[in-house]
Amino acid sequence: MEREQGIIKTSMVGIGANLFLAAFKAVAGLLAGSIAIVLDAVNNLSDALSSLITIIGARLSLKAPDKEHPMGHGRIEYVSDMVVAAIVLYAGIVAMTESVKKIINPPSPKYSVLSFVILGAAIIVKLVMGTFVKKQGKKYKSNSLVASGQDAFFDAVLSTAVFLCALLYMNSGILLEAYMSIVISVFIIKAGIDIMRDTVDSLLGRRADRVLTLKIKEIVNAIPEVRGCYDLIIYNYGPDKNYASMHVELPDIMTVAEVDVLTRKIQASVYRKTQVVVTGVGVYSYNTTNDEASCIRNAVQEKVLATEGMLQMHGFFIDIESKEMRFDVVVSFDIDIKEGLEALTKDIKKDYPDYKLTISPDVDISD
Repeated sequence: MEREQGIIKTSMVGIGANLFLAAFKAVAGLLAGSIAIVLDAVNNLSDALSSLITIIGARLSLKAPDKEHPMGHGRIEYVSDMVVAAIVLYAGIVAMTESVKKIINPPSPKYSVLSFVILGAAIIVKLVMGTFVKKQGKKYKSNSLVASGQDAFFDAVLSTAVFLCALLYMNSGILLEAYMSIVISVFIIKAGIDIMRDTVDSLLGRRADRVLTLKIKEIVNAIPEVRGCYDLIIYNYGPDKNYASMHVELPDIMTVAEVDVLTRKIQASVYRKTQVVVTGVGVYSYNTTNDEASCIRNAVQEKVLATEGMLQMHGFFIDIESKEMRFDVVVSFDIDIKEGLEALTKDIKKDYPDYKLTISPDVDISD
């Protein structure tokens, strides 16, 4: 709740500042007959709309889980990020289009002292606002606010360019504001594309944060009975709304009651230290009473790691009497899984031809 309230308050400040700047720039642009200043005012209006969309996204993300959306509505913020990206892109494209028109049919602006005062004030306001909004965006992990803050810096650069072009025109009669607007519009379009690409990655499901996954594994591996934590998957349902599942390797002498106590301990420890909800803990058992089994495991692991594209082996278990061997391997994205498993199976079968071999491939999904 604190995060969403912070996003909303910051966005409201942005709306107020942008509406104020848009009004004054529009007046100055119309009086001076400057397309650059008018476009700058339109850009401020688009920023205000972006902030409004950010508020709507933050408010809707607070909606409680329901039957249709049991994991909550946090991902709606990613949708609002996409809309903000589209607005930034549109503003950049419009600025470029209008700038090209003014190159073909150049205007004759009439700048006044008021125009320069308004542009100067706009530059200062945008720099201050950009710093504040971007800082708040990083604090609350809001892509929309970070994007708005970045856009404010672009606006400050745009206003500075218009200001300098106006000075140049006043002193030499050279009109460059349309050309400068094209340069700035390219940067605005790039910013929109970057925001959209980042948001698409979030919607598709990006690789989990390395720092977070390593911390979770450290927490789980610190429990004495656990020999390893594997297959960690983090499911994201919005900023700071993470759920996880994993496998742990435990001794084959543990009872179901003991495993139950252990898994609950894992869930409590991980949530307390990372705020990640562990929804499922699978179990691999490892041999504890047979020295021959340990020797075979070490030999097989050497073969696995020596095979191209095989990153890790875990979940190894062997029944020497029934001649059965099973384990999982983490396979790199750089090789064909089928070909890699065939090569590994063939290699292991050379030394253990009598064993029924079951190798389960795992995706290299987290660090």
